[in-house]
Amino acid sequence: MPQTISRRRVILDTDTYNEVDDQFALAHLLLSPDEVEVEAVYAAPFSNDRSSGPADGMEKSYEEILRVIDLVDGPRPPVFRGSTSYLPGPAVPVKSAAAADLVERALAMKEGERLYVAGIAAATNLASALLLEPKIADRIELVWLGGHGPHWPHTREFNLHQDLHAARVLLDSPVPLVLLPCHPVTSHLIVTVPELEKHLAPHSKLGAYLTDIVRHYGDDSPGWSKVIWDISASAWLVHPGWIVTSEEPSPLLRDDATWGDRAGRRPIQIAHELYRDAIFADFYAKAARAGKQATTR
Repeated sequence: MPQTISRRRVILDTDTYNEVDDQFALAHLLLSPDEVEVEAVYAAPFSNDRSSGPADGMEKSYEEILRVIDLVDGPRPPVFRGSTSYLPGPAVPVKSAAAADLVERALAMKEGERLYVAGIAAATNLASALLLEPKIADRIELVWLGGHGPHWPHTREFNLHQDLHAARVLLDSPVPLVLLPCHPVTSHLIVTVPELEKHLAPHSKLGAYLTDIVRHYGDDSPGWSKVIWDISASAWLVHPGWIVTSEEPSPLLRDDATWGDRAGRRPIQIAHELYRDAIFADFYAKAARAGKQATTR
Protein backbone atom coordinates (compact mmCIF):
# COMPACT_ATOMS: atom_id res chain seq x y z
CA MET A 1 0.00 0.00 0.00
CA PRO A 2 1.12 3.63 -0.48
CA GLN A 3 2.70 5.42 2.46
CA THR A 4 0.61 7.71 4.64
CA ILE A 5 -0.03 11.07 3.00
CA SER A 6 1.19 14.44 4.23
CA ARG A 7 -1.05 16.37 6.61
CA ARG A 8 -4.27 17.66 5.04
CA ARG A 9 -6.55 20.53 6.01
CA VAL A 10 -10.00 19.03 6.39
CA ILE A 11 -13.62 20.02 6.92
CA LEU A 12 -16.26 17.45 7.87
CA ASP A 13 -19.94 17.83 6.93
CA THR A 14 -22.01 15.35 8.92
CA ASP A 15 -25.56 14.43 9.97
CA THR A 16 -24.07 13.01 13.14
CA TYR A 17 -27.24 12.06 14.99
CA ASN A 18 -28.80 10.27 12.04
CA GLU A 19 -27.15 6.93 12.88
CA VAL A 20 -24.08 5.81 14.80
CA ASP A 21 -21.39 5.77 12.11
CA ASP A 22 -20.80 9.50 11.63
CA GLN A 23 -19.45 9.56 15.17
CA PHE A 24 -16.74 7.07 14.19
CA ALA A 25 -15.67 9.18 11.21
CA LEU A 26 -15.56 12.38 13.28
CA ALA A 27 -13.58 10.68 16.05
CA HIS A 28 -11.20 9.10 13.53
CA LEU A 29 -10.31 12.50 12.11
CA LEU A 30 -9.90 14.07 15.53
CA LEU A 31 -7.66 11.18 16.59
CA SER A 32 -5.41 11.60 13.52
CA PRO A 33 -3.61 14.95 14.04
CA ASP A 34 -0.46 13.64 12.34
CA GLU A 35 -2.38 13.08 9.11
CA VAL A 36 -5.12 15.73 9.10
CA GLU A 37 -5.97 19.09 10.62
CA VAL A 38 -9.71 19.37 11.23
CA GLU A 39 -10.47 23.03 10.53
CA ALA A 40 -14.24 22.91 11.07
CA VAL A 41 -17.21 20.59 11.42
CA TYR A 42 -20.63 21.29 9.87
CA ALA A 43 -23.96 19.94 11.06
CA ALA A 44 -26.03 18.68 8.12
CA PRO A 45 -29.82 18.23 7.90
CA PHE A 46 -31.53 14.87 7.95
CA SER A 47 -35.03 13.54 8.28
CA ASN A 48 -36.00 10.07 9.52
CA ASP A 49 -37.40 8.47 12.65
CA ARG A 50 -34.62 10.08 14.72
CA SER A 51 -35.75 13.62 13.82
CA SER A 52 -38.95 15.51 13.08
CA GLY A 53 -37.49 17.07 9.93
CA PRO A 54 -34.30 18.49 8.40
CA ALA A 55 -34.02 21.43 10.79
CA ASP A 56 -34.44 19.21 13.86
CA GLY A 57 -32.01 16.67 12.41
CA MET A 58 -29.42 19.37 11.82
CA GLU A 59 -29.78 20.69 15.38
CA LYS A 60 -29.53 17.22 16.90
CA SER A 61 -26.46 16.59 14.78
CA TYR A 62 -24.91 19.85 15.99
CA GLU A 63 -25.38 18.73 19.59
CA GLU A 64 -24.00 15.25 18.87
CA ILE A 65 -20.90 16.72 17.21
CA LEU A 66 -20.16 18.62 20.41
CA ARG A 67 -20.64 15.47 22.51
CA VAL A 68 -18.11 13.54 20.44
CA ILE A 69 -15.59 16.39 20.44
CA ASP A 70 -15.85 16.53 24.24
CA LEU A 71 -14.65 12.91 24.38
CA VAL A 72 -11.44 13.54 22.41
CA ASP A 73 -8.47 15.40 23.91
CA GLY A 74 -6.80 17.99 21.75
CA PRO A 75 -7.73 21.10 19.78
CA ARG A 76 -11.45 21.72 19.41
CA PRO A 77 -12.44 22.64 15.85
CA PRO A 78 -15.24 25.18 15.44
CA VAL A 79 -18.67 23.69 14.78
CA PHE A 80 -21.22 25.40 12.51
CA ARG A 81 -24.92 24.87 12.07
CA GLY A 82 -25.93 23.95 8.53
CA SER A 83 -29.06 24.09 6.42
CA THR A 84 -32.50 23.77 8.00
CA SER A 85 -34.05 22.59 4.72
CA TYR A 86 -32.99 20.83 1.53
CA LEU A 87 -32.35 22.64 -1.75
CA PRO A 88 -35.76 23.85 -3.01
CA GLY A 89 -34.65 23.74 -6.65
CA PRO A 90 -31.84 22.58 -8.94
CA ALA A 91 -29.68 25.70 -8.47
CA VAL A 92 -31.19 27.34 -5.37
CA PRO A 93 -28.80 27.38 -2.39
CA VAL A 94 -29.87 27.34 1.23
CA LYS A 95 -27.89 29.89 3.22
CA SER A 96 -26.39 28.76 6.52
CA ALA A 97 -23.44 29.41 8.79
CA ALA A 98 -21.82 26.22 7.47
CA ALA A 99 -22.13 27.17 3.79
CA ALA A 100 -20.83 30.67 4.49
CA ASP A 101 -17.86 29.31 6.44
CA LEU A 102 -16.93 26.91 3.64
CA VAL A 103 -16.98 29.74 1.10
CA GLU A 104 -14.83 31.93 3.35
CA ARG A 105 -12.27 29.21 4.10
CA ALA A 106 -12.03 28.07 0.49
CA LEU A 107 -11.51 31.59 -0.85
CA ALA A 108 -8.79 32.15 1.74
CA MET A 109 -6.72 29.19 0.49
CA LYS A 110 -3.36 30.20 -0.96
CA GLU A 111 -2.44 29.30 -4.51
CA GLY A 112 -1.33 25.68 -4.70
CA GLU A 113 -3.13 24.71 -1.47
CA ARG A 114 -6.28 22.64 -1.32
CA LEU A 115 -8.98 22.30 1.30
CA TYR A 116 -10.40 18.79 1.64
CA VAL A 117 -14.10 18.58 2.41
CA ALA A 118 -15.56 15.27 3.55
CA GLY A 119 -19.33 14.92 3.22
CA ILE A 120 -21.06 12.04 4.99
CA ALA A 121 -24.60 13.39 4.81
CA ALA A 122 -27.06 14.93 2.39
CA ALA A 123 -24.98 17.31 0.27
CA THR A 124 -27.11 20.38 1.06
CA ASN A 125 -24.44 22.41 2.86
CA LEU A 126 -21.74 21.60 0.31
CA ALA A 127 -23.93 22.19 -2.73
CA SER A 128 -25.16 25.47 -1.27
CA ALA A 129 -21.59 26.70 -0.85
CA LEU A 130 -20.76 25.77 -4.47
CA LEU A 131 -23.88 27.57 -5.71
CA LEU A 132 -23.25 30.64 -3.57
CA GLU A 133 -19.65 30.96 -4.82
CA PRO A 134 -18.74 28.73 -7.80
CA LYS A 135 -15.10 29.87 -7.61
CA ILE A 136 -14.49 27.62 -4.61
CA ALA A 137 -14.57 24.60 -6.96
CA ASP A 138 -10.94 25.44 -7.76
CA ARG A 139 -9.92 25.60 -4.09
CA ILE A 140 -11.42 22.42 -2.60
CA GLU A 141 -11.60 18.67 -3.14
CA LEU A 142 -14.74 16.82 -2.08
CA VAL A 143 -14.88 13.33 -0.64
CA TRP A 144 -18.55 12.35 -0.53
CA LEU A 145 -20.24 9.21 0.69
CA GLY A 146 -23.44 9.07 -1.32
CA GLY A 147 -25.39 6.78 -3.60
CA HIS A 148 -24.48 3.29 -4.74
CA GLY A 149 -22.03 2.08 -7.36
CA PRO A 150 -22.52 3.23 -10.97
CA HIS A 151 -23.65 -0.26 -12.02
CA TRP A 152 -26.07 -0.73 -9.09
CA PRO A 153 -29.71 -1.03 -10.24
CA HIS A 154 -30.73 2.04 -8.25
CA THR A 155 -29.15 4.67 -6.04
CA ARG A 156 -31.86 5.22 -3.43
CA GLU A 157 -29.31 5.69 -0.69
CA PHE A 158 -30.05 7.91 2.32
CA ASN A 159 -27.51 10.71 1.79
CA LEU A 160 -28.22 11.03 -1.93
CA HIS A 161 -31.98 10.49 -1.87
CA GLN A 162 -32.71 13.13 0.80
CA ASP A 163 -31.55 15.95 -1.48
CA LEU A 164 -31.37 14.96 -5.15
CA HIS A 165 -30.78 18.57 -6.20
CA ALA A 166 -27.72 18.83 -3.94
CA ALA A 167 -26.37 15.49 -5.11
CA ARG A 168 -26.57 16.66 -8.72
CA VAL A 169 -24.65 19.82 -7.89
CA LEU A 170 -21.76 17.71 -6.58
CA LEU A 171 -21.86 15.27 -9.49
CA ASP A 172 -22.20 17.96 -12.17
CA SER A 173 -19.88 20.62 -10.74
CA PRO A 174 -16.25 20.88 -11.94
CA VAL A 175 -15.11 20.45 -8.31
CA PRO A 176 -12.70 17.52 -7.85
CA LEU A 177 -14.72 14.67 -6.35
CA VAL A 178 -13.98 11.32 -4.75
CA LEU A 179 -17.24 9.36 -4.67
CA LEU A 180 -17.61 6.65 -2.02
CA PRO A 181 -20.52 4.38 -3.04
CA CYS A 182 -22.38 2.63 -0.25
CA HIS A 183 -23.17 -0.61 -2.10
CA PRO A 184 -21.05 -2.50 -2.97
CA VAL A 185 -18.05 -0.67 -1.43
CA THR A 186 -18.44 0.93 2.00
CA SER A 187 -21.00 -1.74 2.90
CA HIS A 188 -17.98 -3.91 3.77
CA LEU A 189 -17.21 -1.75 6.83
CA ILE A 190 -19.10 -4.01 9.23
CA VAL A 191 -18.54 -4.36 12.99
CA THR A 192 -20.21 -6.34 15.74
CA VAL A 193 -20.85 -5.37 19.34
CA PRO A 194 -18.52 -8.11 20.70
CA GLU A 195 -15.72 -6.74 18.50
CA LEU A 196 -16.28 -3.23 19.84
CA GLU A 197 -16.53 -4.48 23.42
CA LYS A 198 -13.11 -6.10 23.06
CA HIS A 199 -11.15 -3.63 20.97
CA LEU A 200 -12.80 -0.25 21.63
CA ALA A 201 -14.98 0.04 24.75
CA PRO A 202 -12.44 -0.77 27.49
CA HIS A 203 -9.80 1.73 26.44
CA SER A 204 -11.38 5.18 26.67
CA LYS A 205 -14.54 7.14 27.40
CA LEU A 206 -14.82 7.70 23.66
CA GLY A 207 -14.62 3.96 23.02
CA ALA A 208 -17.24 3.23 25.64
CA TYR A 209 -19.57 5.86 24.18
CA LEU A 210 -19.23 4.62 20.60
CA THR A 211 -19.77 1.03 21.66
CA ASP A 212 -22.80 1.99 23.70
CA ILE A 213 -24.55 3.85 20.87
CA VAL A 214 -23.99 0.92 18.50
CA ARG A 215 -25.27 -1.52 21.12
CA HIS A 216 -28.46 0.47 21.65
CA TYR A 217 -28.97 1.10 17.93
CA GLY A 218 -29.30 -2.58 17.13
CA ASP A 219 -30.50 -5.69 18.91
CA ASP A 220 -29.05 -8.79 20.53
CA SER A 221 -30.14 -11.24 17.85
CA PRO A 222 -27.46 -13.78 16.86
CA GLY A 223 -25.26 -12.54 14.06
CA TRP A 224 -26.34 -8.88 14.26
CA SER A 225 -23.79 -6.45 12.84
CA LYS A 226 -23.66 -2.77 11.98
CA VAL A 227 -22.21 -1.09 8.91
CA ILE A 228 -20.02 1.88 9.84
CA TRP A 229 -20.15 3.34 6.33
CA ASP A 230 -18.93 6.82 7.16
CA ILE A 231 -15.51 5.86 8.45
CA SER A 232 -14.62 5.33 4.78
CA ALA A 233 -14.43 9.11 4.34
CA SER A 234 -12.08 9.63 7.26
CA ALA A 235 -10.04 6.62 6.11
CA TRP A 236 -9.50 8.14 2.66
CA LEU A 237 -8.31 11.39 4.21
CA VAL A 238 -6.02 9.67 6.71
CA HIS A 239 -4.59 7.09 4.29
CA PRO A 240 -6.03 7.05 0.77
CA GLY A 241 -4.31 3.75 0.06
CA TRP A 242 -7.01 2.08 2.13
CA ILE A 243 -9.64 3.13 -0.45
CA VAL A 244 -8.98 1.94 -4.01
CA THR A 245 -10.40 4.32 -6.62
CA SER A 246 -10.37 4.66 -10.38
CA GLU A 247 -11.04 7.60 -12.67
CA GLU A 248 -14.45 7.22 -14.29
CA PRO A 249 -17.16 9.46 -15.77
CA SER A 250 -19.36 11.06 -13.14
CA PRO A 251 -22.73 9.27 -12.86
CA LEU A 252 -25.79 11.01 -14.29
CA LEU A 253 -28.50 11.16 -11.61
CA ARG A 254 -32.08 10.69 -12.82
CA ASP A 255 -35.18 11.92 -10.98
CA ASP A 256 -36.13 8.35 -10.04
CA ALA A 257 -32.81 7.89 -8.21
CA THR A 258 -31.25 5.66 -10.84
CA TRP A 259 -28.07 6.23 -12.82
CA GLY A 260 -28.23 7.36 -16.44
CA ASP A 261 -25.80 7.24 -19.35
CA ARG A 262 -22.37 8.51 -18.31
CA ALA A 263 -21.02 9.08 -21.81
CA GLY A 264 -19.27 12.44 -22.09
CA ARG A 265 -19.50 13.20 -18.38
CA ARG A 266 -16.59 14.77 -16.49
CA PRO A 267 -14.09 12.40 -14.81
CA ILE A 268 -14.15 11.83 -11.06
CA GLN A 269 -12.60 9.28 -8.72
CA ILE A 270 -14.96 6.45 -7.73
CA ALA A 271 -14.10 3.92 -5.02
CA HIS A 272 -14.49 0.25 -5.88
CA GLU A 273 -12.60 -1.53 -3.08
CA LEU A 274 -11.39 -0.88 0.46
CA TYR A 275 -9.24 -2.46 3.16
CA ARG A 276 -11.68 -2.94 6.01
CA ASP A 277 -9.29 -4.50 8.53
CA ALA A 278 -6.62 -1.83 8.13
CA ILE A 279 -9.16 0.94 8.61
CA PHE A 280 -10.56 -0.44 11.86
CA ALA A 281 -7.14 -1.44 13.17
CA ASP A 282 -5.99 2.16 12.77
CA PHE A 283 -9.09 3.51 14.48
CA TYR A 284 -8.93 1.09 17.42
CA ALA A 285 -5.24 1.78 17.98
CA LYS A 286 -5.71 5.54 17.99
CA ALA A 287 -8.75 5.38 20.28
CA ALA A 288 -6.84 3.18 22.74
CA ARG A 289 -3.80 5.46 22.64
CA ALA A 290 -5.98 8.47 23.37
CA GLY A 291 -7.45 6.72 26.39
CA LYS A 292 -4.02 5.91 27.80
CA GLN A 293 -2.88 9.50 27.35
CA ALA A 294 -5.93 10.76 29.25
CA THR A 295 -5.33 8.44 32.23
CA THR A 296 -1.69 9.52 32.63
CA ARG A 297 -2.39 13.22 32.94
